[in-house]
Amino acid sequence: MQVVEISGEKRDNFGKSGNKVLRKNGRIPAVIYSKSGVHHFSTTHKDLKPIVYTPDFKQADITIDGATHSCIMQEIQFHPVTDAIVHIDFIEMVGENTIKVELPVRFEGTSPGVIAGGKLIQSMRRVKVKCTPKSLVDHLMIDISNLELGNVVRVRDINLPEGMEVMTNEATPVAGVEIPRALKSAEAAAEAEGAAAEPAEATEE
Repeated sequence: MQVVEISGEKRDNFGKSGNKVLRKNGRIPAVIYSKSGVHHFSTTHKDLKPIVYTPDFKQADITIDGATHSCIMQEIQFHPVTDAIVHIDFIEMVGENTIKVELPVRFEGTSPGVIAGGKLIQSMRRVKVKCTPKSLVDHLMIDISNLELGNVVRVRDINLPEGMEVMTNEATPVAGVEIPRALKSAEAAAEAEGAAAEPAEATEE
């Protein structure tokens, strides 16, 4: 799993006024939630960029006052106008304590439907799961080697690692192969031509 190292400074003033001062000085207020307590700190946009602006799932190793906390990102808040990061929350991974995360979905295999001219449409990019830190992976895999035109694969088709539980409805579609309009038109024309070529039944006089 990819790890992003983040340098944090402990903060004691974590009210609205304190957060406003931090942002004015170019720092972003943040929190780590852990079984041992809540850690309030601040960091920089530069440190957060690799874990925020990416489709990949990454672990954050956050160092505050010499102590490093292995975390995952839980929630992030953006400014409604500028889209700047205004606050971010992390959860510390500790021992056998279970965590809930949303992992990206990747595909393996080649879809026969795509080979036949269809377009693979991914309707769900992340799936929520529950697991312990030792069972955590950076993505989930789903096999599309049997995915034909017009068919879908669902959450239940994901190759789930051992020790992991899916929290998303298993019937939810993850991806499907869309039949192109041109292919539909060609099939319709072929059917119409076939119907026209069928001999008419003889009628009794």
